[in-house]
Amino acid sequence: MILQSMIPVDQREAATARLPAMKPVQGSWITIDDAYSAQMAEKARLMTQNRQAVCRMTVGAEPAVGELLDYVLEEIAGLSGFERDGDRITRPDGMQIDILRDDPFLSLSQLVTEDLCVLEKRGDEHVLTAALLCFPAAWTLAEKIGRPLTRIHVPVAPYNENIARRVQRLFDGIQPNKPIWRANLHTYEEPDLFHVRGENDPRPYKNIDAHYERSERQTVLRLPNSGAVLFAIHTCVVALP
Repeated sequence: MILQSMIPVDQREAATARLPAMKPVQGSWITIDDAYSAQMAEKARLMTQNRQAVCRMTVGAEPAVGELLDYVLEEIAGLSGFERDGDRITRPDGMQIDILRDDPFLSLSQLVTEDLCVLEKRGDEHVLTAALLCFPAAWTLAEKIGRPLTRIHVPVAPYNENIARRVQRLFDGIQPNKPIWRANLHTYEEPDLFHVRGENDPRPYKNIDAHYERSERQTVLRLPNSGAVLFAIHTCVVALP
């Protein structure tokens, strides 16, 4: 069981705002908290035992994913606890990681707890062209990879045509070096971080036996060279009193 001691106050407050409810990121978009080491170990386990379920890349997405690795390396260079010696990174928990340029998602999975979804403009919509998704909250990467935003959000009830237009405008307008974020918060019966559910699986009306709160800090930013949009998700799970 991997739990944080608390959901940050600003994240809890942001979770009550209406969609898309984005605000500018203050500081870094990468989170290092009291569950960092445990979440990193869980990502390593999933990448070793079930990589196809948590990591996908479509043809043509390689440049954007390579740029994402460089972008993250630049971001963590300014964070306390990370040290770099050439292509070797020492993490805040003391683990040493060798950067593999020919497998950028493996390297990314060993550096940050965030799930990383890369979306690129194809026609009128952004399409999920690559993703490292170890901690899905009731969805399945295999059903979403290669799909546009409107199709990705099937069957999310609040995601109607009006919200879809607003989100697409947001993705079109996001500027490099100006990341924005929002949050959500839901109750769950189990604390599992790898929580998959298919689009056609039954959806409970209410978690009457909920014992945990799960909140996602969702960051949207633009990679400056490829123009791809990154949707980064940091997951926080706490026990209810």
